[in-house]
Amino acid sequence: MPYVFDAYGTLFDFNAAVARHRAAAGPDADRFAEVWRIKQIEYTWTHTLAGRYIEFWTLTQRALDYCFERFPSVDRALRPALLDAYLKLDAYPDALKVLQELRARGDATAILTNGSPAMVTSAVEAAGLKGALDAVLSVDAVKMFKPRPEVYALVTAHFACKPADVVFVSSNRWDAMGATAFGFRTMWVNRAKAPDEYPDFPPVAVTDSLTGILAVK
Repeated sequence: MPYVFDAYGTLFDFNAAVARHRAAAGPDADRFAEVWRIKQIEYTWTHTLAGRYIEFWTLTQRALDYCFERFPSVDRALRPALLDAYLKLDAYPDALKVLQELRARGDATAILTNGSPAMVTSAVEAAGLKGALDAVLSVDAVKMFKPRPEVYALVTAHFACKPADVVFVSSNRWDAMGATAFGFRTMWVNRAKAPDEYPDFPPVAVTDSLTGILAVK
């Protein structure tokens, strides 16, 4: 059975880039990181709706530039360091263990990500996850972002399977909604204990960590 993971926020901690430079970023560091992520995802939705694809790495940089304008207390000289850190994000502590255990029991593992191929390859290698994955699939192949069904169809095409054969794991509720609507068996990793915004598209399980998915049959 394929277990397919979202990358940013699910396997990789997108807050880690700013966290590494928290002291230099100053008192607005946490809010800066939060808005960077919000704008990054917002840009994927607006560009997909407009039918104008721009790769995720470019949108990540534009979202960062927006944040420097929004938070002038953060030194713009940090830009190169923050972008470099984003290419080498920390994986969550349980990520490698979970991927290895799934493969040990005979399940396939993969990433399905908004990330452009170069940036997600960098993150996977920096985190030491490459050997624990059977595939890394990027939206760049279809030139649109999640939660478009064409994106999730990359998984069924790659594994030559039906949607119901796939377990999809994401920490982003909107992503879990899209995957559920496509027909995947979806697990929502709700680390922040956020409210459920999409009750009409329930996941098969909700956990507070990646490790929690191993107990779900």
